[in-house]
Amino acid sequence: MKRFWVVAGCVGAFMAVAILTALTAPRDIGIAIDKVVQLAFAVAALVAYARRRDRWMTAAMTSLSVGLSAWIWGQQVLGVQLPSSTIAPLGFTMVPVLCLAAVIAKAQQRRADDLLPNYRSRTVIVLDGLIVIGSLFVLTWVSALESLTRAWATEGPGFATVIAHPAAYLVLLVAIVVMSWTHQAVRQWPMFFVALAGVAQSSSGWLFAFYIAKGITAIPASVDIGFMLCPAFFLLSALAPVRNLEPTPGRVRMADLLHLLVPYLPLAITGLFVIWNTATGGRLNPVEIYVGLLVVCLVIVRQLLTMMDNVRLMDQLRVSREQLRHEATHDPLTGVANRSLFRERLERALAVHDREKPLILLFIDVDGFKAVNDNNGHAEGDVVLRNVAARLQNNVRPEDTVARLGGDEFGVLVDGGDAQELGDRLLAVLGHPHEVRGRVHRVHASIGVAQRLSYDPSITADDVLGAADTAMYTAKRLGKGMVVVHGSPLPEMT
Repeated sequence: MKRFWVVAGCVGAFMAVAILTALTAPRDIGIAIDKVVQLAFAVAALVAYARRRDRWMTAAMTSLSVGLSAWIWGQQVLGVQLPSSTIAPLGFTMVPVLCLAAVIAKAQQRRADDLLPNYRSRTVIVLDGLIVIGSLFVLTWVSALESLTRAWATEGPGFATVIAHPAAYLVLLVAIVVMSWTHQAVRQWPMFFVALAGVAQSSSGWLFAFYIAKGITAIPASVDIGFMLCPAFFLLSALAPVRNLEPTPGRVRMADLLHLLVPYLPLAITGLFVIWNTATGGRLNPVEIYVGLLVVCLVIVRQLLTMMDNVRLMDQLRVSREQLRHEATHDPLTGVANRSLFRERLERALAVHDREKPLILLFIDVDGFKAVNDNNGHAEGDVVLRNVAARLQNNVRPEDTVARLGGDEFGVLVDGGDAQELGDRLLAVLGHPHEVRGRVHRVHASIGVAQRLSYDPSITADDVLGAADTAMYTAKRLGKGMVVVHGSPLPEMT
């Protein structure tokens, strides 16, 4: 980066000397110095972009070099003051068009947090650009462009040089500003210097057009300063390093705010200017009316797209929240409820006052699972756990809750039914063999059961879980592969 700024300083010093020389030398010599310096920097930028393999900018610099060569040929050899008979106007006008293609190519790299479809992002960018361009067109038309168009309406190449050329650079500037709001690839030093080149070229272009509209043929040499600076900025763009900007939350929020506000600022300014112009006696001509209506239509379409995007983003937010809640309350391996959700549902069930059916809680420990893990690896053990969870879910009702409480321990919460019969049924299905990768694994279960027959506010979730846990360890002591229903030390437990 330091090396680049040293080069930039050298370029700046050279340009200062060249501009000063061109301004103080005799008119013909000054023009010659002006164009030769421009051509030299354009060719240097062409070589630099070619080395970077930037096809669009290489093409733009080729067009600029051809335009400058044709301009020099027209002035120095053919003696044409305004080279309308050469290809210079076409070459100059194609430069911002090709630069715009380069900017669009850069913008194809999407922002990491962009939730909208790629085509939708491009559509919004195009609409924002058209709104800004349309607003600026009305503003410049009301202020000066109408008289310029009338003055040059009869000569195509001259019109391209005086009007289309700076106008195209204005479009390029708008595109860079709009796309830099949301695209990191555009918000870089190379594009910054391309924007400076556009500012320099467009400024001198509009000044040149102003003098032509006034009928002044002896245009001051100072008007060419922007023309001279433009190729130098293009060279710096080709040499500038690319920064690695991480999208921090502050930058993202600022970019989103600018993306929301900036397209409408030129529209508001233009509207105020038109109102002031009309209030002071000015009249709107058809061009201003039609372009103004077009801009209003674009704003309406933009707002409709914004509303559609808001609906889409709200749906995505809802889905994301549901997904986050599911991940926070479910076991990632088996997909059943985790301990926190199981406890929440148990507390909710215990709070039911008018209970007519018993609340049954089964605490299940998978016997023999450790041997599967130790002898065959965790991958096969995970398959066994998923099979256990699936069998439990398939043998209870959808409204009942199956949860993995940790390791090889599961819980089942059932509203109503016979506790002993349910425990025996689950014990049987869990005893079926598991076939994993061609190997058969047999595991069993020790099941402890606790049930609450009626509402009692003194019984807590910890009481019920503790009773079921005690019953499960009793089943293990009695030889495993058994169902034990807690007998009661708890009130109303049987």
